[in-house]
Amino acid sequence: MAAVLLLAVLCLLRTSPASADDLAPDHADAARDRALIDARLARMPAQRPGQLDLFALAFAGDGHEDVFRNEAAYFETLATARYGAAGRTLALVNHPDSLDRTPRPLATLGNLQHALDGIAARMDPDEDLLLLFLTSHGGRDHALTVSQPDRFDTTLSPVQLRDALDAAGIRHRLLIVSACFSGGFIPELAAPDTLIITAARHDRPSFGCGDTASATYFGRALLVEGLNRDGGLVDAFGYARRQVARREVMEGHEASFPQINVGERIRARLDAWEAALVRGPLLPYPHPL
Repeated sequence: MAAVLLLAVLCLLRTSPASADDLAPDHADAARDRALIDARLARMPAQRPGQLDLFALAFAGDGHEDVFRNEAAYFETLATARYGAAGRTLALVNHPDSLDRTPRPLATLGNLQHALDGIAARMDPDEDLLLLFLTSHGGRDHALTVSQPDRFDTTLSPVQLRDALDAAGIRHRLLIVSACFSGGFIPELAAPDTLIITAARHDRPSFGCGDTASATYFGRALLVEGLNRDGGLVDAFGYARRQVARREVMEGHEASFPQINVGERIRARLDAWEAALVRGPLLPYPHPL
């Protein structure tokens, strides 16, 4: 119980309100990021009329820990190598490496909107699917940490995410939110054309972040294990929920209760996409687990 309380405190500290001066990256970073996003968008294969194409976007919010970068980068590769995105992928990653040896656009609210707008312009809104994976610390106010060391420190709320998706005009949404208290995203984002998966119930922390972790409990169970099994996204979630529950019992944690909400129209579209999908080979996780 002490560990649970400590984790909850850390999540709240990570998502505390930032000052006005902390809300945006500096101009040099913003220009660099936009150029990186535009270059990635320009390389995306064209949408195929008459076929359900998958576009995938990762958002790693907290740049103070490797674990979120690890999961976002793996998700991007997984979507292309195993789930048919064929290069229609993009990762926004807050981490020192994003400004150094592995250049990536940072995960800011502005970059998220720019990436969503660019993806929307390349997809057929009546056919195609967006798979969006967000991983970060989360607070009891159901906001995700959006922080890059020495650059900015703010949050992303469920309303802000919904508004960004709505503004882009992306209709068919598969959303995965991996964070403490992430079930709080469901009320704002649930819709007939949306499937939303969260790592925890609205009032529970999830586990596995930290300086020594290479994957969160939920990220490992869903991405590394569940999506490398036979079956679809809903099946992978069911597997992940069971694995997380077993691990929490073994390690003495309070249950996080991962959640899923499936809109009445999105299930048929997801089933059609998965029925036509030829999965690639299993994808090993590049970090020790």
